[in-house]
Amino acid sequence: MRTGRISEHGFLADGRSAALVDREGAVNWWCPARFDSPSVFGRLLDSDAGHWSIRPEGEATSTRSYLDDTLVLRTVFATGTGTVAVTDALALEPGARGHEIGLRSPRVLARVVEGLTGEVPMRVDYAPRFEYGRVGAYLTERDGVVGATAGACHLELRCDVPLSFDGGTAVGRFTARAGSRHRFTLGYAPTYDGAAPALPDAADVVAETVAGWRSWSALHDYQGEFRDEVRRSALAVQGMTYGPSGAVVAAATASLPEKPGGDRNYDYRFVWLRDFSLTLQALWRAACPDEADRQFTWVARAMGRIGDEPVPIMYGVEGERDLTEHDLDHLAGYAGSRPVVVGNNAWRQRQNDVLGEVLDAAWLLRYYLDPMSPEVRDLLRTLADQAVRGWHLPDSGMWEGRGPERHYVSSKVECWTALDRAVRFGSRIGEPADVARWAAARDEVRAAVLTQGWNERVGAYTGVFGSDELDASVLVMPLVGFLPASDPRMRATMDVIERRLSRGGLLRRWDGDPAGFVICSFWLAACLAEAGELDRARRLFGQVAARTNDLGLYAEQIDQDTGEQVGNFPQAYSHIGLIIAAGHITDAAARAEASRAAAPTAASPRRS
Repeated sequence: MRTGRISEHGFLADGRSAALVDREGAVNWWCPARFDSPSVFGRLLDSDAGHWSIRPEGEATSTRSYLDDTLVLRTVFATGTGTVAVTDALALEPGARGHEIGLRSPRVLARVVEGLTGEVPMRVDYAPRFEYGRVGAYLTERDGVVGATAGACHLELRCDVPLSFDGGTAVGRFTARAGSRHRFTLGYAPTYDGAAPALPDAADVVAETVAGWRSWSALHDYQGEFRDEVRRSALAVQGMTYGPSGAVVAAATASLPEKPGGDRNYDYRFVWLRDFSLTLQALWRAACPDEADRQFTWVARAMGRIGDEPVPIMYGVEGERDLTEHDLDHLAGYAGSRPVVVGNNAWRQRQNDVLGEVLDAAWLLRYYLDPMSPEVRDLLRTLADQAVRGWHLPDSGMWEGRGPERHYVSSKVECWTALDRAVRFGSRIGEPADVARWAAARDEVRAAVLTQGWNERVGAYTGVFGSDELDASVLVMPLVGFLPASDPRMRATMDVIERRLSRGGLLRRWDGDPAGFVICSFWLAACLAEAGELDRARRLFGQVAARTNDLGLYAEQIDQDTGEQVGNFPQAYSHIGLIIAAGHITDAAARAEASRAAAPTAASPRRS
């Protein structure tokens, strides 16, 4: 059976992990222990790596949507004999509400099949494969519960449909009739911790999970422009949050390619400081800043005390440091894209931009960090000192180049941001001598960027000091306040980048990038808004917002030629970009309205 395209998948989450379900009713990805654990359903990466399908036996068309303000997915199949709905949820803890959701989720995947009209013959295919498809398990049935154990993983499936067994696969057939309801509950537990998997009633799981997500959404009532898009993206970002620690993973998947058939296939189920910081900014924009101190404390604890070595730029969801990657050479890869990789060697890189991103988020959320804990104060002071010592060094940049380190302009700009915010914090994080040292280094960085980052031949700020190569990462310059978007050189840079790297609203990172990088398009929309070009900003935002899948989800990139979503999915960075751009457009519109209201009209009395 063909695995669906990346964009054909819906996203379920429970605060520990995520599952991806395609429009044909197949769960093709689930790593139940936590986001970065081995999969039990991994058909995204190989047809034999496990799946769980519930769908009509014959030809069917499907439509789907999330239940309002939730990550509970409802797919309706229409056939020649009737219609049937399948509702899927990763269970939240019963009774968990608001910011308590995701802290103690039971690791249960529930599916409810409801007959709507007529009669629809249905088929169930349950094929768990452990350790990313390396290991099959014997399926055993006892008292109506199907067990599967291999290594450290134990699954139990309870359903009201008779199943037949063929080695490691169970198959069931039943008929969904108008008004009928069939329940499927799949629970996970570690093999040797002594506890059996939870197997609550699937309909109860759906009801509780709906209530939990809606209680979270009710606490975060964004009222700016593009409200529906922002609320959906905020839910997606929250779905990529590991509840016990508060850390946000970059994406729910591993090794989905930037270009189908290519070899740029990375594992994104980890926590990047860059994504973490931009997530905090996005959630602030979306009226969700409530747990800032908890999340900054997580970073401080994950980082530990550091000296002169580069700041670690990424972690596991509980703060693990060593994320060494390795190949899963037994897997064919999505669309033949190899190598299939888990782990990510970017953890070894120097990426100086993260210094500014963390301090910028802290400054934005400063009122939520008051009183500031000693751990957070030490973290911010350490990052500022790192910027003083390291801004002049080459690094791997925010795109994590795996070649030689270079003097990336965006990295320098973010070092300036770190120092600028540290100076603003002043005595809250440092002594007077520290503040003076930060201010002096900030001015040095600014002078270097303005003189060495500008390329007269290109007519733009380029990606690297002394280079002719464009790089969309320089669009952060007005967004962090380094230069106003209306500055002539900045405005020229925006024009050149849009003309040479953009098509149909999709903006590549550099010339030769295989596809449009979603957050870059949203950065450009935000820059246009800051430059006062609100109509253009809104049009661009609308173009890119229309590129989600039918559930409002983005992968990392979108092919400029085909419109196909590529890369890991769903991608927090893309949804963060949407939220931040909507916020800049809202702010710019408010400033424009205030300016119009303050301007004298012909009929207005004037003071002499």
